[in-house]
Amino acid sequence: MKNLTLRGCDEDLALALKKTSKQRGLSINRLILDTLREKLLDTGISRRRHDDLDHLAGTWSEEEANAFERATAEFGEIEEALWVAEKPTSR
Repeated sequence: MKNLTLRGCDEDLALALKKTSKQRGLSINRLILDTLREKLLDTGISRRRHDDLDHLAGTWSEEEANAFERATAEFGEIEEALWVAEKPTSR
């Protein structure tokens, strides 16, 4: 494998690399390699494997987030009838 040196990285780019690598749980080196591979070698369909939804974070408008909250609100409700044990019937 070749080793390359990245020069001329300004402060804004360095901070963005650091922030993104932390969010994704990757080293800066791995982030750079993955990004270059994705942008230069992929054929349109990203081969990057996601095991979370981090790539979606911050992409919704406030209106979309509120609509999602309203649509999924009932998922947080508990149906007591499903959790109350039935009394055994006596013979």
